[in-house]
Amino acid sequence: MHTIDADYLVVGAGAMGMAFLDTLLTETRARVVLVDRHHQPGGHWTTAYPFVRLHQPSAFYGVNSLPLGSDAIDQVGWNEGLYELATAGEVCAYYDHVLRRRFLPTGRVSYFPMSEYRGSDGLRGRFTTLGGADYAVDVTRRVVDATYMRVEVPSMRPPPYEVAPGVTCVPPNDLPRLAARERYVIVGAGKTGIDTCLWLLGQGIAADRLTWIMPRDSWLLDRATIQPGSLFADRIKAAFTAQLRAVRDATSVEDLFSRLEDAGTLLRIDPAIRPTMYRCATVTHAELEQLRRITDVVRMGHLLRVDGDGMVLEGGAVRTEVPALYVDCTADGAEKRPATPIFGPGHITLQSVRGCQQIFSAALIAHLETACPDDAAKNALCPPLPHPDSDLDWLRVARADYGNQLRWLDDPDLTAWLATARLDLFGHLMGHLLAPASAKPRVRDRILRIARSALSTTAGKLDQLMAAELSCNPS
Repeated sequence: MHTIDADYLVVGAGAMGMAFLDTLLTETRARVVLVDRHHQPGGHWTTAYPFVRLHQPSAFYGVNSLPLGSDAIDQVGWNEGLYELATAGEVCAYYDHVLRRRFLPTGRVSYFPMSEYRGSDGLRGRFTTLGGADYAVDVTRRVVDATYMRVEVPSMRPPPYEVAPGVTCVPPNDLPRLAARERYVIVGAGKTGIDTCLWLLGQGIAADRLTWIMPRDSWLLDRATIQPGSLFADRIKAAFTAQLRAVRDATSVEDLFSRLEDAGTLLRIDPAIRPTMYRCATVTHAELEQLRRITDVVRMGHLLRVDGDGMVLEGGAVRTEVPALYVDCTADGAEKRPATPIFGPGHITLQSVRGCQQIFSAALIAHLETACPDDAAKNALCPPLPHPDSDLDWLRVARADYGNQLRWLDDPDLTAWLATARLDLFGHLMGHLLAPASAKPRVRDRILRIARSALSTTAGKLDQLMAAELSCNPS
């Protein structure tokens, strides 16, 4: 048994673990042991399908200390006119660069890839390397769990439904290696399913050769309203103002979604189908137009079994006339995990504290670890926010975001840190709404009071809408 001393043991070198570690190294002199089961940093990105791209601009991803990409505007494709979206290869290369060119040269990080974490007994953690060596880490500060969110992609596990012998069912990773098929069945309506449909259409596969198994329709976000920089400032400010107005004027949850759609805040694939899912996926209007070309959409619940001549779903059976290639896109990329206190004696459990912004959340948690005096204060500033799943979770996430932002605005030091945080998408928005740093203090204070009042009023209205919905539909 080998024994190592460290201030922190970080378990998981995925996106959240890397963002946490980056801020910790930047703001402290801590010594860290980083343990990960993959062969390189990046977590699920190391096993992602090759045609995956970020659904948000690269400018909001990675670690705080180093930009991802070059802030370029895409000139071609369905993301044309918007900021670039990094590919899986770019993301993996970026994290490898961060580790080898920034973290390891500090001399304060010991990195153990291809290692299995065995748990901890108080402040002693244990892991085993691929070569079979056993290590114990005596920790003076915290064991940091960067795996709690359980990000999973289809290549990490078999399909969750029965597949009969002779039927070909593959994860999206295999698509670029396979010969063309007469029919493709895409199973799953989340981000992975959207990516797969768009990739097939982009390869020239006719829309009538695609069948899309869609257990639930989803509300989608317009990517044009999630952009950095001054180029989109007016558009983003207008979109956020319209969102606040929609909440203010809504008379019910149903009415709110109608207003949000009218304002362009939320989009849906089929105007005739009321979505019941919300998972933070973004699209452009060009991508939405492509997805609407797929007319063979099966809305009969989840897939239970695939046979040689068809499939069985929760709502019944569907027969197929020709053999199909099934593409499994059902992995829960961001599972709705139960919230647990982030800071505890001797440990930190990384979770989202801002809706759909896990990476920013990890960086913020690291900053609070270094800047706040006690765990009670830290937990009060960042109550965890489970990842959304249902349509009503849009309200829950928005309510939590407004509440957390109000807490942070009441802390001048934290507000100053947020103003410099590259990963803070909402901070970019607030920067557009608030007066510039050169403005007179009383002008900034007045605008800040207006912002606080608007966020507080909107949060209160969301509470009313959710309470009314629960009273009408207690289940």
